[in-house]
Amino acid sequence: MKARKHGWIIAIDGPSGAGKSTVAKEIARRLGYLYIDTGAMYRAIGLEAMQQNVHLDDHQKILEIARTVKIELKNSEGHSRVFLDGTDVSEAIRIGPVSRAASIVSGISEVRKVLVQAQQEMGRAGAVVMEGRDIGTKVFPNADLKVFLDASEITRAQRRYEQNRLNGAGVSLHQTMAEIHERDQRDRQRADSPLTQAKDAVRVDTSEKTVAEVTQIILELVNDLQIQKGR
Repeated sequence: MKARKHGWIIAIDGPSGAGKSTVAKEIARRLGYLYIDTGAMYRAIGLEAMQQNVHLDDHQKILEIARTVKIELKNSEGHSRVFLDGTDVSEAIRIGPVSRAASIVSGISEVRKVLVQAQQEMGRAGAVVMEGRDIGTKVFPNADLKVFLDASEITRAQRRYEQNRLNGAGVSLHQTMAEIHERDQRDRQRADSPLTQAKDAVRVDTSEKTVAEVTQIILELVNDLQIQKGR
């Protein structure tokens, strides 16, 4: 594979709560790359469906939303912001009901096709860290570096519980764990682009590792890539 003109395409996949977003943001910051949270795009569609009171079983209407709304991902001063038709929805898309809606929306094949095409356009030039659940298998199967972050279910639930608590969401750890389990089931069993580790991805278990430790592991992989490819 030839080195890309502007930089590498780095794909980071994994289940909910594995630490993808935090680590991907830091990797992008350290490399000076664009960070793309593909999950935020599905969340934005889910939020719009909720705001329009569209039933999540109405796949045609949700597809219309995916085709017509404008989703922008912007990085500013180390922070990633999500805009839906010009409105900053970065916090609104993180609440529990939207997370569940996003999980259901992401299982609609036609919606995935629309967003995957948009994601491919965003990252085609390289110099990008893209995280999600099917980046290395579907969006960029030819990514220069593929990493699959994972952690035990209880660890991931505890992380999400703490995140929700800090955001003021009154969700118990037991309920959070149930939601994580349900999300895993949907992601792994959906017909289109199920959550799975790409054969050539490097798996990193984050259960007992800090963000700094995981970040360092990936930066070392990037360094190895640069040596191998001559950049």
